[in-house]
Formats: sequence, structure tokens, C-alpha cells
Amino acid sequence: MQSQVEGIVIRTMPYGETNKIVTLFTKEAGKITCMARGAKKPASRLAAITQVFTHGTFSIYKGRGMGTLQAGDPLESLRHIREDIMSTAYASYVTELIDRLTEQDEPQPVIFDMLYQALHAIDEGYDPEAITLFVEWKMLQQAGLTPTLHQCANCGATEGEFAFSFQELGFLCHRCFHIDRYIIRLSPALVKLIRTFYFVPIERVGSLTLKKESKSLLKQIVRTIYEEKAGIRLKSRKFLEQLERTPEFLPKKEELPKDE
Repeated sequence: MQSQVEGIVIRTMPYGETNKIVTLFTKEAGKITCMARGAKKPASRLAAITQVFTHGTFSIYKGRGMGTLQAGDPLESLRHIREDIMSTAYASYVTELIDRLTEQDEPQPVIFDMLYQALHAIDEGYDPEAITLFVEWKMLQQAGLTPTLHQCANCGATEGEFAFSFQELGFLCHRCFHIDRYIIRLSPALVKLIRTFYFVPIERVGSLTLKKESKSLLKQIVRTIYEEKAGIRLKSRKFLEQLERTPEFLPKKEELPKDE
């Protein structure tokens, strides 16, 4: 059976000397995996369309077992991501996270739209770290984790000073700080940022300019949630963290903070 889908290449792996196994996240069918025969050959008509981050339309023949990618037409190559090592690293983290948290052949148009917008924002030069944070907070629900962020996880209060509690998986107000000795105290601006990342659509997040310290704390919180509550640590994270610690790859000047 032949099908035509719109999708984004999120992962490839070599198979034999000339073939690739390609994982697409598609608008119509969610995540699907197919064989691209001969795609490793430079002259192959499938070579360009099977590059990671490529957005295109794909013609797939599905028989028994894995489908076969027969043809594809690129809609966008998102080549600027591949030309910048930091953009590549963050985009790889985003695609690995979505790959890890989604099942095969399960239509998820909301996640496709988020992936599409996140990769476009990185390709267009928005802060890739902020975009990655957005995806990390948004995908918590997909991992079966629903932190309480609209009120105190213990008493339900919506006013006051707040801290984050891993024990309670959510915010605690100042009246309830005593129930968790390991809380992370948060400024009102950071409380607002966490809620923004979790609740607000990505198109309203892309232009945020965040202080380095804010991003570092938000990243620490969300990645600890994934590790401690879901046992998830991504392979691409190690490479990303190495780059973040390498001065020559960091921005030369930090933009003026706007989050506080």
C-alpha cells in the first residue's frame, strides 16, 4: 500500500553499505520508520531528502514489516541548523526527546506542529536553548508527568512566594515550604517563566530573551524531573553539555536580560 505523508526526518541510521533506516515524524501518522534503499550513495535521489531535520513530503510503500521510502520532495532543508554546531546540538536534543517519548504509528498533530515550529525557530536564529527548554517542559505530559504549576501542590494556594518541589512534582507556596527540605526557591519572574514554557504556545515563546542564570536553573529543574521521575537521560545531552562548557562555541555577547 502506497501512502504520501508530510514529515520531518528526526533520526537516521545506516543499514548495510548503502541503505538507511529513516525515522520520520509525520503530520498524518505520527512517528514512522522506513527503509531508504541506496540512500547512502551520494548520487541517490534519496540522499538529500533523508538528511536529519529535512521537512518534506514522502512516498512510502507499506507491506509487511517496515515500510520502504520510495521517493521524497523537500519542502525545506532547514540547512542553517546543520551549518551551526550549537543549533545542530540543540535540534538533535529536541528530536531525540520527541523520538524517545512517542510511539510508532500514533498520530500526534500537536507534537508535529511543536516540532515544526521549534526547528524553524532554531533555523531562523532564535535562542536554541530557550526553544529547547520550551520543548522539554511541554513534553513532560507526554512522559506521563503532570507537574502542578498553576497553584501550590500541597494546599492549592495561588498567591504568595513559590518554590519548586521534586518531591511534590510542582510548586509549593511559602506556607508549605516545610514539607520538602530540598525545594528550589523561585523568584516571581522564574515562576512566570516556568508557567510560560509549560502552558503557552511556542509562537509566543520564540522571541523571549532569557538570562543565562535563568536558563540554567530552568534546565536543571526540568532535566532532573525527567531523570528522577521518568528515568530519561538522552544521549545527545552529553554532547550538548560539552559544547555549553566550551567557551569558543558560546555567544560572544549576552543579550540584555528581559525576563526579570
